[in-house]
Amino acid sequence: MRRRAGVGAIQKQRLEAEKYKDKGTELQESQFEQMVKQMEALKENLEEFATKHRNEIKKNPSFRRQFQEMCAAIGVDPLSSGKGFWSVLGMGDFYYELSVQVVEVCLAHNHNTGGLMDLDELRDRLVAARGKSQIHQEITNEDILMATKKLKIFGNGFTVYSVGKSRHMVQSIPGELSLQETSVLSAAANQGQGFVTVASLVKDLGWTEVRAQQAVEKVLGEGMAWLDNQGEEKSYWFPSLFPGRMTTKA
Repeated sequence: MRRRAGVGAIQKQRLEAEKYKDKGTELQESQFEQMVKQMEALKENLEEFATKHRNEIKKNPSFRRQFQEMCAAIGVDPLSSGKGFWSVLGMGDFYYELSVQVVEVCLAHNHNTGGLMDLDELRDRLVAARGKSQIHQEITNEDILMATKKLKIFGNGFTVYSVGKSRHMVQSIPGELSLQETSVLSAAANQGQGFVTVASLVKDLGWTEVRAQQAVEKVLGEGMAWLDNQGEEKSYWFPSLFPGRMTTKA
């Protein structure tokens, strides 16, 4: 017959368990402190790097993009405050100016785009609008994405959405796109011609016909898409995705 553990043995086991628990907590706190110190050191080194390569970051868009990626890798938002890295580089005004121009260009073409503009088209329009006399004439899509972060203070009137394959659309109308609307937009972008039909949504997204019909009526009602009922089946076109739009901009 097995002997039951005595009270003393149980207490001893409990004390040992608590000792291991305390040691584990101590190790976790120590590791966390080391991580915090490492992150602070990385941020300091990054700021030193920014100061040292200031001119290269300002003049070279490719180098600037790599610097943005370095910031993102350690969770640093260069635009988080007036004392951020862009302030050190003298780039804060550049992004504020660019964000204002993003608003101007998007609003000026809302009647043609339905409030959605391809990021590549937006860049081309911005380059044309800024003029060749601008010091920071050479801007990239990453610069525009950075500038649009400043527009969050206006709510969800200016939002960037990923659609299709490595494609971005900038929304410049009030209201946030639902997941369903974003799916319709992505389907139109992937289709290549910039339109969808109820049948194509049923096939490509696996939706029911009722859901697909509700989705196209929603984007149509919000002015993001135009209806073409001349064919055998109604098609819903997104003017911001029209083929050839990038070469025939109004």
